[in-house]
Amino acid sequence: MNSRFRLYSALTLVVILGVILISAAHGPLNTTPATTAKIVLGHLLPNMPWMADGSITAAQDQAVWAFRLPRVVLAVLAGAALSLAGVLLQVMVRNPLAEPYILGISSGAGLGAVTAIVAGSTALAGITLNLAAFIGAALTIALVYFLALDHGRIMSARLILAGVAIGSFFAALTNFLIMTTDAQNIYSILHFMLGSVSAAQWSNTAPPAVALLLALIVVSTKTRALNALLMGDETATALGVNVSTLRKVLLGVTALLTAATVSVAGGIGFVGLIVPHLCRMAVGADHRRLIPLSVLGGGAFLGLCDLLARTLAEPVEIPLGIITAALGAPFFLWIMRRKGIS
Repeated sequence: MNSRFRLYSALTLVVILGVILISAAHGPLNTTPATTAKIVLGHLLPNMPWMADGSITAAQDQAVWAFRLPRVVLAVLAGAALSLAGVLLQVMVRNPLAEPYILGISSGAGLGAVTAIVAGSTALAGITLNLAAFIGAALTIALVYFLALDHGRIMSARLILAGVAIGSFFAALTNFLIMTTDAQNIYSILHFMLGSVSAAQWSNTAPPAVALLLALIVVSTKTRALNALLMGDETATALGVNVSTLRKVLLGVTALLTAATVSVAGGIGFVGLIVPHLCRMAVGADHRRLIPLSVLGGGAFLGLCDLLARTLAEPVEIPLGIITAALGAPFFLWIMRRKGIS
């Protein structure tokens, strides 16, 4: 199993690097992957000769480094964060069909973003769209957490039901704002709600990157506890795991990952469902292997989805959330049938 884990991890890393080079090279001003690699290395390593010998134009440098590379890096980071959130949520509620968006976090972020678009940044004391989305997501998870508590313990079933109910309510408020806003705001709203990394800048990569780093630091110390939780609350408790505290930690980490990602990439669903299942089929349920492979797999998957979004209907760009939903919905039904869920 360890050899299989190393093989799949290496292959996934190769896919990520390949996607980054191909995506950063593709566009109206095409460059070769080799030239793209030189531009990236030239910015990461000082005094590279090809950056000053005229073989790379200023237009190529700007297209790759300032526009295309931040986009694909954000897609990889968002995919990794959402995939990790899916792994943690599935073990937390012990439901193979769970994924981050059932907690209503996406709807809360959407409501925050739409409010910022409709009211304008000035009316909200200078709060930007991304910050408004993050605040909406954070408030949503706080509300869901409060509703899921029962005598100080998080109840898994209540967590899911509260998330679905709150998500539906916030979606209704969002639709009301959409119906009553000016037509000029509709495109911006749809752009966010359907998910996209097309307007990514380097500053947009910070929220998911920081959230992912913090989450990995936390969960790296909890892999044995996560494995114990798979066997049920009573068994985990008998093995010395404080199940209630563990669920609170997992909920907080899941919320951070999802909120940080949605705030900069919009509503991208199903990543946290598809990738963890594929990785679990590949290397098993041991979280010491499942978590790192899911992080790598999520980055590769969403990076590939973004490349498809850019190229399938050129010059028109398909929203990223449409690509992931088109792949995720059939996968959801397949998993449901495979697991025999009634």
